[in-house]
Amino acid sequence: MAGSLDFDDRILGEKTAYYCSSSEDEGEEGDSDGEREPVKAKMPTICKDEPIVTSDGRAVNTGPKGVITDWRRFKQLETEKRELQESEKQALAKKLSMTCRSHLDDEREKAKDKDLIDNLDLELDELDEAFLKAYQQKRIEELRKVYQNTPKFGVLFSLTQAEFVDTIDKENSLVTVMIHLYEDGVHACELMNRCLECLAQEYPSVKFCKIRAHEAKLSHQFSVKAVPAILIYKNHELIANFIKLTEELGSDFCRSDVEGFLLEHGLLPDHKKVIQEKDSDSEDD
Repeated sequence: MAGSLDFDDRILGEKTAYYCSSSEDEGEEGDSDGEREPVKAKMPTICKDEPIVTSDGRAVNTGPKGVITDWRRFKQLETEKRELQESEKQALAKKLSMTCRSHLDDEREKAKDKDLIDNLDLELDELDEAFLKAYQQKRIEELRKVYQNTPKFGVLFSLTQAEFVDTIDKENSLVTVMIHLYEDGVHACELMNRCLECLAQEYPSVKFCKIRAHEAKLSHQFSVKAVPAILIYKNHELIANFIKLTEELGSDFCRSDVEGFLLEHGLLPDHKKVIQEKDSDSEDD
């Protein structure tokens, strides 16, 4: 049809001019004189963009403007989707590059870790050995200094009652004092005195003494049933006492039995061994 509206004109909402339809004129009857009145063209009806309300309360424009808006929204979503897919691809590629290792690579990594652990253990062992050696040497030097600063005796002293008290109260606090309570005519007491004489020479830092039980004002019953007995003092205090030692050592004992008994109870110092080892090292050098 001539003079019909273009789609652009409808979208732009422009007014159109009046026009005549030739086909309508040709079909008219009753015009004998051949003259026809101009027919006013009707204005095309342009649909307004009526918004449609969705179930969630949003208004959706279904007209031309709504179509353009939907198209732009579609392109925006498509771009965002493409960017999201690209980022996911990059993340996946990074993950695969980190985890895609062959079995041989894993074995090499394990072997490398094992070598590192072995080397570390070796270094720790060497450090421990060096530390223990240094600590042992330091301890030996400390014991040597203590031994050198401790008074030396080397004999078995016979005490009177007055000396008995002074030996306990006035002796150096570092000195261990061993006092043998004995009685004359008792075989075990005579054996003990001989053993202590030998030990006094081997442990000169210990003060070995003897005193008759009767001289120490002990009871007659003690003198008969409790000897031989040993009292051990250090820093003016009684740290150990043993009575009737024949029950521990037997009736016929020797020096090594007494020494072992005292060492077992921690009553003899280890200075003797330290000095002997130090002297032997000096001789070797």
